Amino acid sequence: MIFEAQELSTLFSDFRGAARDRIPINEIMTDTRKESSQSLFVPIIGESFDAHQFLAEAIKKGAVASLWQKDRELPAMIPTDFPVFLVEDTTKGLQELATYYLNKISPIVVGVTGSNGKTTTKDMVASVLSTHFKTHKTQGNFNNHIGLPLTILNMNQDTEALVLEMGMDKAGEISVLSNLAHPDHAIITNIGESHIENLGSRKAIAAAKLEITDGLKQNGRLIIDGDEPLLFNVKKQRSTISCGFDENNAYPIVVEELSDDESVFSVTGHTYKLPMAGRHNVKNASYVIALAEQLGLTKEEVQKGFLQLEMSGMRFEKVEGLNHSLIINDAYNASPTSMRAVIEVVAQLTSKSKKVLILGDMFELGEQSEELHESVAEAIDENIHALFTIGDHSEKISKAVSQHKPTIQTSHFKDKKALCHHVRPMLTSETVVLIKASRGMKLEELLEELTE
Repeated sequence: MIFEAQELSTLFSDFRGAARDRIPINEIMTDTRKESSQSLFVPIIGESFDAHQFLAEAIKKGAVASLWQKDRELPAMIPTDFPVFLVEDTTKGLQELATYYLNKISPIVVGVTGSNGKTTTKDMVASVLSTHFKTHKTQGNFNNHIGLPLTILNMNQDTEALVLEMGMDKAGEISVLSNLAHPDHAIITNIGESHIENLGSRKAIAAAKLEITDGLKQNGRLIIDGDEPLLFNVKKQRSTISCGFDENNAYPIVVEELSDDESVFSVTGHTYKLPMAGRHNVKNASYVIALAEQLGLTKEEVQKGFLQLEMSGMRFEKVEGLNHSLIINDAYNASPTSMRAVIEVVAQLTSKSKKVLILGDMFELGEQSEELHESVAEAIDENIHALFTIGDHSEKISKAVSQHKPTIQTSHFKDKKALCHHVRPMLTSETVVLIKASRGMKLEELLEELTE
């Protein structure tokens, strides 16, 4: 149980039905397609839908009370004793509810944002903190103005640490999330090109990411990529902790060994093992080390957290392909920075001799889309055997590689089936295939054709 109806009647003073009764509420329901138990229905209004029409279905699926927007007519079918809490805006009502519950539980709150790596870093933070605290984290892509309050409301009452991923499409959105969550500490993983279509420049993207400090608690610390020039002014502030490969950072990284499945590195003289490949993941891990020290965790707890790390799906997810080939499903999302980083990791793999890239379009790059797609070609060297692109914009990558690195086999496709038909004969025990593109490309659909 997270609330009782009578508790909500003190938060939302305009109500109908038995709102002052001690009716237990165990969870929040926003999707009436799913069964629930003793839930509070929150009908969200979107651009193309209005969930108020599904109240009858919500009651069938287990709702025992509902928020309700005042400008919507209450259906006649509602039982007279069914508790309804009337609000001006159900989305804002959901956020108020989350703020109330967050204050009630009062966990340590860590906010994580950045153009790339925020989900990986969120998973790392949660894994490390769980060695010391009862920890709850953002699931899936619940990182916006609706998903973040739902994440808060989904935590258990005994939660001691809450790790919140904060996403955005445009300026002002992270400020809303930060002021809702009031993080004790915040992490900005990096400044890339994601959403440059909406924001215009990397400088504007940096400003939008820095909104995470808007709700940061007074003694909170901001942990940043200290190698990023756009954050140099912030780096000088006393409340900022910088991490990176530059030795002038507060937490300088020294990479000792990179292998296919493990990275060995040291930070401030202590060596760690991370069960992941790639320098970009080592940097993500350094943010977690800095945070852990702020929260009083031991280096042994940090190492334990790294070793028990469980990643969210479609982030460098290794799957066995046809003929014992290796498929790396990194299709959850993509930007030029993240695409270059993962290509470099694949190029350095030693366990497979034939390396194949399947790259799709990257969205929301605006007027710079052609240039930024083309820039990915710079990361593709002779360690790559073949490059196949798919979509409307990614052809720029294959054309650039074909022009400057003619030894690499390249082809562009408009159709997923044709692409798979071309790739399947190449799959042997010596082949590794990377699949990466923006979420809207749905390139994970290729797995059905490329795996057993």
